Amino acid sequence: MKIVKKDELDEFVGHEGAPTPWFTVTQKQINTFADATHDHQFIHVDEEKAKQTPFGGTIAHGFLTLSMLSHFAEHNDWQIEGAFMGMNYGFDKIRFVNPVKVNSRIRALTKVTEITEKKPGQFFIRVELTVEIEGEEKPALTSEWLNMVFAK
Repeated sequence: MKIVKKDELDEFVGHEGAPTPWFTVTQKQINTFADATHDHQFIHVDEEKAKQTPFGGTIAHGFLTLSMLSHFAEHNDWQIEGAFMGMNYGFDKIRFVNPVKVNSRIRALTKVTEITEKKPGQFFIRVELTVEIEGEEKPALTSEWLNMVFAK
């Protein structure tokens, strides 16, 4: 992991992170997400009925794919020197481009587009983030993810 000094942050804008490891989205995970969110639409949980759709089987909820960003963030390849806490600050843009079919493998790609020190030791970070689907031309989602990082 690269530790970026506070006085080097301006130069770090534009950094493209290494792709995260692939992650397989299983039917068990989809069903658990459906239970947690009470979203049991057949396209997600009814394997037989979903076979009759253009997707040929179940697909992950778009919000399940989005929620995987927290997992992918654990594989971030850089950190601000002295960082001790990070917070999800929201999104300026989210687009669900391509459905994630059950048992597909996904991973995230990132590019830092803004780092601004809002208060001493409090850094606003904007990241372009894409979730790829292995073997698919179009990504699952694209977003502009906003984060706040606190550093000593």
